[in-house]
Amino acid sequence: MTEDTMAEVAPETLEVAVAELRPSLEAILMVADQPLDKVQLASAVGHPVGDVEEALHALVAEYAEQGRGFELRNVAGGWRFYSREEYAAVVEGFVLEGQQARLTQAALETLAVVAYKQPVSRARVSAIRGVNVDGVMRTLLTRGLVEEAGSDESSGANLYRTTTYFLERIGITSLEELPDLAPYLPDMDDMEDELAAMASASSPDPGPGPAASPEPEPEPEPAPQPSQPSQPTHPAPHSGDGTEPDGGTEIT
Repeated sequence: MTEDTMAEVAPETLEVAVAELRPSLEAILMVADQPLDKVQLASAVGHPVGDVEEALHALVAEYAEQGRGFELRNVAGGWRFYSREEYAAVVEGFVLEGQQARLTQAALETLAVVAYKQPVSRARVSAIRGVNVDGVMRTLLTRGLVEEAGSDESSGANLYRTTTYFLERIGITSLEELPDLAPYLPDMDDMEDELAAMASASSPDPGPGPAASPEPEPEPEPAPQPSQPSQPTHPAPHSGDGTEPDGGTEIT
């Protein structure tokens, strides 16, 4: 076979008939373990990107019209099959039977901090949550929900961010689609009341307590020596010296 003949045959061998475009896309998406974008799919099936994109949207409409138990979604920048939401309980019962695959509350809170503060260091996440998050971060790394994103220029600490798998799991295409936190934050008046209550609860109650000690009085002047030792005398109570017979200072 000459080179000219091979050049003529090759395009015909690689080209897929238009009628087989949809089944080809279904077959590839069925075995994909991650979302595939339209360029990847077009390269795999040998069709123009425009035709592939049109076929994908046609499949979406076809599955919805037929009421299939699965649907085709464009998530995290790519296309992938998902079970339909109406059958989530059935799928959850099958997948989670005999095992606990859900993240703990601590892991969900840590993941939320990373999602909204990324890129963020582990120490910063710990400071926000008020607890050590080393173990939780290892779990999130192992599950592929977060990943390292370089290091902080000032401290050198490793920074972390969410992954495309995170986007895929929560069903959004970008971080811009994360819900706004403002509706879930307390009002400023409520925060001030809560902070005041916390401050009063943490500070000890002074109670009645001991009375303030009086300022020290000057030492009394020694009584004058009696002229006749055999007959001691005391100043009269109303002599104006302000002293009692026992020598104590009177506090008025």
